[in-house]
Amino acid sequence: MPRSWSQALFTQAATLIATAVESDDSGFHAPSIWEFFPDAVITFPGLYIFGQPFEITRIHLIQFLATIAVVLIFWLGTRRMRVVPGRFQSLVEMGLDFVRVNIAHDLLGKKDGDRFLPILTTMFFMILFMNITGIIPGLNIAGTSIIAVPLLLAIVSYVTFIYAGIKKSPKNFFKNSLFPSGVPWPIYIIVTPIELISTFVVRPITLTLRLLMNMMVGHLLLVLFFAATQFFFFTAGGWWSLLGVGSLAFGFVFTLFELLVAVLQAYVFALLTAVYIQLAVAEEH
Repeated sequence: MPRSWSQALFTQAATLIATAVESDDSGFHAPSIWEFFPDAVITFPGLYIFGQPFEITRIHLIQFLATIAVVLIFWLGTRRMRVVPGRFQSLVEMGLDFVRVNIAHDLLGKKDGDRFLPILTTMFFMILFMNITGIIPGLNIAGTSIIAVPLLLAIVSYVTFIYAGIKKSPKNFFKNSLFPSGVPWPIYIIVTPIELISTFVVRPITLTLRLLMNMMVGHLLLVLFFAATQFFFFTAGGWWSLLGVGSLAFGFVFTLFELLVAVLQAYVFALLTAVYIQLAVAEEH
């Protein structure tokens, strides 16, 4: 009996939602991929890039805001450094120490870690601040949820990896990357194409897609939970409000989870960049 009752309940809910979706009223509107292609906020008539009009959308404004925020915070936190730091300076120093100790020095050692610390720190905090905009009310979408930013950072990571390898061993970097030592010559027919694809093709693609997809999916899920909450509370009404309570609770829980994902994705991106640099400056290169 409980099973048939629950089946009837969810069948009725599905019918109600489907009817609302088909209508033009203020019913339930499921999130879609078009969330990441908003209308232009600012246009530049006559200015084209690759045949497309140059426009600034809401997501671009959020990216600008996140960039200004991170620059402003670090400028304010470091402009008047004191031997005995205040709370704000201590917070900024904790963030910088986290990247220096747990990413740069831990993987690259002190010498190489200090060399590449600026780029690793920039990557970490740029991604972190742009990820966090996805859970800030009024912004509600991550600056990294469109491919431009993840792709740009992946290219920077890739170029840094190549630069580090060539700087370490100008003559042998590509040779040792594509023809690892200790492998019988006939096996290179198989190993070399695999190394070429995995080292010089797959890495920037996986860096881009990992960050992009995590932030896209997180945004879609948050929109789904809170859009369902609004529908159950204000459109369906009655007993359906109980489902609204559940979707609202899931929305808040997933917001906290999305905050964790925002931090983890920034950490993973910077960490993998450091790993690639470490492989490039390894002694065998």
